[in-house]
Amino acid sequence: MMKLAYYPGCSLEETAKEFDSSVRSVCKALDVDLTEIPDWTCCGATSAHATNHRLAVGLPALTIKQIQAMDLDCVVPCSACFNRLKTAEYNMTHDAHVRQEMENLLNFKYDAKPRVYDLLAYMVEKLGLDTIKKKVQKPLKNLKIACYYGCLSVRPAEITGIDNAENPMQMDNLIKTLGATPIQWSYKVECCGAGHSVAKSTMVTNLSGRILAKAREAGADLVVNACPLCQTNLEMRRPPGEDMPVFFFTELMGLAFGLPDATNWCSKHLVDPGKIINAIAAG
Repeated sequence: MMKLAYYPGCSLEETAKEFDSSVRSVCKALDVDLTEIPDWTCCGATSAHATNHRLAVGLPALTIKQIQAMDLDCVVPCSACFNRLKTAEYNMTHDAHVRQEMENLLNFKYDAKPRVYDLLAYMVEKLGLDTIKKKVQKPLKNLKIACYYGCLSVRPAEITGIDNAENPMQMDNLIKTLGATPIQWSYKVECCGAGHSVAKSTMVTNLSGRILAKAREAGADLVVNACPLCQTNLEMRRPPGEDMPVFFFTELMGLAFGLPDATNWCSKHLVDPGKIINAIAAG
């Protein structure tokens, strides 16, 4: 049994509960024991870094203090949360002034040991694709999938540690392991519009609509991603008539593993994923 600290973040507590449920169920199936960080704090996404630098580092630094006290590696499923925590970790590791400021502010001694991991990357690179493959009961065969990484899990590469910021392959390799075919397309790291969904909804609709259109043009049956904000934009801010379903990667893992509660997560989607779920069930 592998033990990890778990930072769900705000979105997985509310608008992306299906992501949280699927993460917990899939990790349990993989014999990964997740311990939620006690009294965790909002990471500051999406606005803190644009308004107050000290707050932008301080909020995730407080969580890093808690992770350090747990003496466990921490996995973060949400791309935005991961980016904020990883940025704080990077700043405290590489900037003595920032480290001293956070230590004084939060009353702790940072040990400079990287402990924050993107859940997708951890599963693929640490847990391993062979381990995941052993759990597959219902391969996602005959499905062509557009792997959509978005912005925050890949950039800036020196902080996120992604394999290739322009053409990342972690999700693609996972999808192959689940039995599906990841398509080749050029929009896997394009921005969906992020936090402008309310203030600039037309812009976000254009960006998200283009992503879905390019996925369809490349032959995809569905889009898979790892970001609650991307999920929201790709479901809510899409052109009229566009019905391509969007999944979190852990939902597809749960369906491929044959987990009994997997179809319940998908009932929370705003775009009906029924055809895809039926296709998987039919084999």
